[in-house]
Order: sequence, then C-alpha cells, then structure tokens
Amino acid sequence: MSTKFDPNNAQNLAEIEKQFAVKAVEHAQTYWNLLEAIPPRTLRLTRLDDEIYEHFVTEFPELVENPERIKALDEDIMKDANGKERWRKFIAAYEKRVDDYNFGSLIRTDAAGEYSQVNSIFVTRMQFYALEIARNRLGYNDAVYEAAQREKEKAKTKKGKKAQ
Repeated sequence: MSTKFDPNNAQNLAEIEKQFAVKAVEHAQTYWNLLEAIPPRTLRLTRLDDEIYEHFVTEFPELVENPERIKALDEDIMKDANGKERWRKFIAAYEKRVDDYNFGSLIRTDAAGEYSQVNSIFVTRMQFYALEIARNRLGYNDAVYEAAQREKEKAKTKKGKKAQ
C-alpha cells in the first residue's frame, strides 16, 4: 500500500538538488548566450511568447505599470504569501502547454547585470519566461547584446591588426 506524497514534508536529497542546480545553471548559460547572439527584442523563448506576455500584463499590472520593477526584481514581493499565490495561479495555466513549466530556473534580479551569486535568484521556468519576455520587449536586455557585439568587433579588429 503506498501513501500519498506530501511535498511539504518531503526530504531534500542532496544529489537531486545538485542535478536541479546543474540544469538551472546550464539553462542560464544558454539564455545568456542567446542574449549575446540575438537582438533580445526579436528573441522568442517559446511558441507562446505573445500569450505569456499578455497573461503577465493582465495578472501583474503593477509590474507592467512600473517597468523598473521588471528590470530590478524584488524577490520578497515575488515570494511573499500573496505573490506566491498569484504566481501559482499564473504558472498552473501552462501546466499542459509548456514543457518544464515548473522546473527551476535562475533569473538575474537586475537585468543590467550578469548572472552571479548576488544577482541571481531561483524561480520557476514560467516565472523566468514571463519576466524575461517582458524584459526583452521593454529593451532591458538590449545592453547584453550590444556589449557582446562590441566585444566581437574589438576581437575582429584585433585579429585584423595581427594579420597585417
């Protein structure tokens, strides 16, 4: 006879947590590489980007009305009791429509900075999608792409000078 699984009383297994962390870091690295390679305003993260963005605008109007709150996230607002419930409802809408919808992802708390220990928090994949789609559309990730393009140009120029 099996007992019902209660996630609130589940033990954390160190190896499983490590595997989740590795996947979250790989996802963050992949996303950063995309930001550097593709103009963020044209980047599509899912086939549902438009729908996710419109849903986000509807469910979190206070963030959209004050976009600086999207650029620089306040983890406490996202994870307080009210915030958790609102996000839980938002995330649930994608359960059967987005792969790994509730999988853990890292997001930069400040879009102006790189991923780092102090500028990253753990969120669900749907929170990541909603916030990063908004950041891309609002131009907050443009600086990442522009800096990468300047570095490519510098490297190209340096290589050209060495060839002479």
